[in-house]
Amino acid sequence: MKKFTIAAALAVLAAPAFADGHASTQGDAAAGEEQFNRQCVACHVVADASGEVLAGRNAKTGPNLYGIAGRVPGSVEGFRYSDSVVELGEAGTLWTEETFVGYVQNPTGWLRETLDNRRARGKMAYQVREESQAYDLYAYLSTFAAE
Repeated sequence: MKKFTIAAALAVLAAPAFADGHASTQGDAAAGEEQFNRQCVACHVVADASGEVLAGRNAKTGPNLYGIAGRVPGSVEGFRYSDSVVELGEAGTLWTEETFVGYVQNPTGWLRETLDNRRARGKMAYQVREESQAYDLYAYLSTFAAE
């Protein structure tokens, strides 16, 4: 009976998180949009499968961030990722809130720790300084879900 009660409680608590089809995040999507427009647009774009730019200015330095939530790292067609990001994706990692926040705060350091390889490197030089801003960015970007 106790197991059933715990399972039922978890289901009730999780239901609002997935009610709109998106995973719940710790961040604020509106604040994330502001951060994206200040920090990310120089290198990244959010463009859907038809090529319509939903956020950003069609920058090509970094990969398209459309559908990043739940996507395999290193998987945007036509973008040349670092070997370390490709290795991360091949290992079965997905971009979740936790992996995204860790990566954007210290791309190379996070890759080295995650891959247990002191030579691992990412191409992204920018670091999001505040953890709360990284969560906000993920909350915003997760609103652009690949259908």
